[in-house]
Order: sequence, then structure tokens, then C-alpha cells
Amino acid sequence: MKRKDINLTALAALVGMAMPEGAEAGNNGKATPERPNIIFILADDLGIGDLSCFGSKHVKTPNIDRLSETGTTFTQCYAGSGISSPSRCALMTGKNTGNTTIRDNQCTTGGIRGIKINPRGDTTYVRRANLLPTDTTLATVLAAAGYRTCLVNKWHLDGYDPKAAPNHRGFHEFYGWTISTVHSNAPYYYPYYRMHGDRLINIEENAGDHHIKHNTDISTDDAIAFIERNKKNPFFLYLAYDAPHEPFIIDETHWYDERTDWSMNTKRYASLITHMDRAIGRLVERLETLGLRENTIIMFASDNGAAVQAPIAELGCTAGFRGRKGQLYEGGIRVPLIVNQPGKVPVQKLKNIVYFPDIMPTFADLAKAEHALPQNLGGISIAPLLHGDSLATDHRMLYWEFPGKQRAARFGDWKCVTIKKNAPLELYNLREDPEERNNLADKYPETVKWFDEQMKSIRRPSPYWPLEGEAREK
Repeated sequence: MKRKDINLTALAALVGMAMPEGAEAGNNGKATPERPNIIFILADDLGIGDLSCFGSKHVKTPNIDRLSETGTTFTQCYAGSGISSPSRCALMTGKNTGNTTIRDNQCTTGGIRGIKINPRGDTTYVRRANLLPTDTTLATVLAAAGYRTCLVNKWHLDGYDPKAAPNHRGFHEFYGWTISTVHSNAPYYYPYYRMHGDRLINIEENAGDHHIKHNTDISTDDAIAFIERNKKNPFFLYLAYDAPHEPFIIDETHWYDERTDWSMNTKRYASLITHMDRAIGRLVERLETLGLRENTIIMFASDNGAAVQAPIAELGCTAGFRGRKGQLYEGGIRVPLIVNQPGKVPVQKLKNIVYFPDIMPTFADLAKAEHALPQNLGGISIAPLLHGDSLATDHRMLYWEFPGKQRAARFGDWKCVTIKKNAPLELYNLREDPEERNNLADKYPETVKWFDEQMKSIRRPSPYWPLEGEAREK
């Protein structure tokens, strides 16, 4: 192991230790427009077509729209994967799913066996990998630069190891739920249970299965409280909402009650999004009241595309793109990305190709934390684009995989993909065919061969998803 890796691992252990709430994370002073507070807001299973600012004619998102209208909007942003855990792992580690520790929600070997409960209450046993102490996280990097770090709500990187919770992987504070504590977000969306660090607490208002405090509101309250405690020192807030992940549970649907042509399922799905939008508006308003708005950069994205349970046809959740959550077609991995900081981030709509592994080097750039970055990152800093400068982002290889089942890569206008095990690779020109309808693999076999070789060279073997004929990583 290299000396830099050893230092970063030790640092990860240190910043994962308990610290007094509101304690200064460093002696770097208050945030400034040039070295801002950082808030990353992540929706869960939100389709790229679910926002008004991305073309939705059905769902009301005025506060997110306002962030888009007064900031920078990326129309060609890609998530880290087509499903939750690997996408969030790419976000947190700056690596693509050919190199990350977590490459699917469940692993085929190793990991830890645990209980999975589906929305119907059925119990099964599965194996999951978890983020390791040797994985340098975004929180570790920013903490090294004196930022106070906090994760609110969904982590999904702990597998079944309680010691892989966010407060053991670089975050000073954590309020939310983990996979390893199965009932820590139960009942879903109106939880009675919730984690505060390693402690399981109760939301008394929701006792007896009462629907009083919705998870989106609880999470927003936790986020605002963290901001208020840390208004005098730089902070990184990762606010990972559950909305609009199924099951679509919300009692407040007044925004769409007049839509008699919609099913109740569709009304609740749309309401989860609009309700989240209202919560984001409340958070932004609090930043303004505290005088922190110009010193804070906000990013908004989704972890992957809309799920099969979403009203995709009715609401156009995938904006016409092929595929959905769980697939590496565009509808599964292309997501909205909106960046806003008044007076600093210009009003612009960019077609630059960017993806989740770019977030770590970008935030390190903004926080002046490049010295803490790990090696072998899969992304680049896109900070110049956020300041109105030009940056070449499109002539590099972007890569995704579900080991042994699906893989995809994009280079410039071209994308090579297969979503079925042992199926031949498909080839698409996304500039001419963004919906991936015209497979050009037979017309350009040499291009397919080149993509295949590149994809094989990018990935590293995984002990949790060993492939046939591939040496296991030591």
C-alpha cells in the first residue's frame, strides 16, 4: 500500500470518530464565495423527465426550476450506475463501477448476509458488499480541508456492516437510515425509527403508525439544523432524500387532487416530487435568512432513472429515453444535474458530458482539498464549467457495469451497451439517436471491437463479483 493511501485511511478513521455537535471542523474560517459551503441534494429514482425544468408538463417543481433558471443546468449528466448502491458508491469515491468496491445492490460472493424486506413485507436473505475503511470518501476529502461534514437520510453503502455507516466513513454527523439496521426507516416515509449516528431513536409523532412527520420533512429539518449549527465554519451537507422511491406513500396530494384522469398511485408519485421540491425551497430560504446563500453552492441530481413502478408512460418520467432504473440504457443512467451559487455560477445550459465520478474532484477543487484526493479517480474536476470557463469533457471514456450482466461505455457521441448477460454489444450514435433505437453494431464492427477492448481494460476484478476467466483481485 502506498504511503498516501495509508495516510488517507488513517484520516478516514479519525474523521469518523464522534465529535461534539457544532464543533469546528478546522481552522479554515468561514466559507466564502470562492471556497463555498457545499450542499449536494440527491433524489431517489427521479426520472430525468420528472422536473418541469427538464420538460415535464405534469409535475410541479418551482423551487428546483428556480435553481435551474438562475444557475447552470447539465443536460448530459450521468449517474454512477442504474441502481442505488453502486451509483452512490461512484458518487462517494470518485470511481466508476468497474473500479468501485460496490458494483450492484447485491453481491455474488463475499460480503455479509442479511435480511431484505420488500414493500409488501416479504423477507429474503441476500449478500451485500459495503464501503471499506480503505475507500476514501468525498466526506473524508472535504473534512481534510476543514469542512464539517454531514449525511442526512439515505446512505445505502453499509451493506450489513453497522461499522460501515457514514459516521464511520468520513462524515462527522449522520441522521437517517442504514441497510444494516433493517427497521431504521420503518414505516417507510413516516418512520418511527431513525438513526442518529450509531443510536436508533424514535420519531414520537409517528408512533402507532401515525402519519404526522413525513421523511422528507424530517430530513429537511435535520439538514437545516446542521446548517444552523455550522454557519460559522465551512460545511458539506449531503442531503439524500428517499423521494420518489417506491412505495409511493404520502398523504398530502392536494397539488394533483383535481387530476381525475390520474390513478392514486400517479398522484402520490407526483406529490412526492413536489413535496420534496417544497422542502428544497424551505432549505434555500433558510440559507438566505442566515446570510449564507452567496457562500453556498448547491447541486441537485438523482441517483438513477425512474423505476419500473413509476408512472413512466403517464408522466413521461424518462423524457423519451430508452430504459429505466436497473438498466444501462439512457433512461436508467441519464439524470438531471443542476448547480447554483448566486454571483458565482453563471446562468447557462450545458451539453458537456459529465458523470458522478466527476463530483469528488470538483468538490475538492472548490474546497481547495486536492491534496487529500486518492489516486486512480475515474472523473475530472468540472469546476471551470461552474465558473463560466470552457472545459473539454466529451473525449474521454465513461464506463458502467453490473458485473457479468450489463456493461456500457460512452465516448463522445458514441455509446456501446448491452443489458443482457452474454448478449452482443449494441452501438448507438447519441447525437443522432439519443433514444437508442438504431443499433449500428453491424455497420461499425471495428468500433464495437474497440469499445469492447477499452471496457475490458478499464475494469478491475472484484472479490464480490468474480467473473469467469478473470483473476480475482488480491
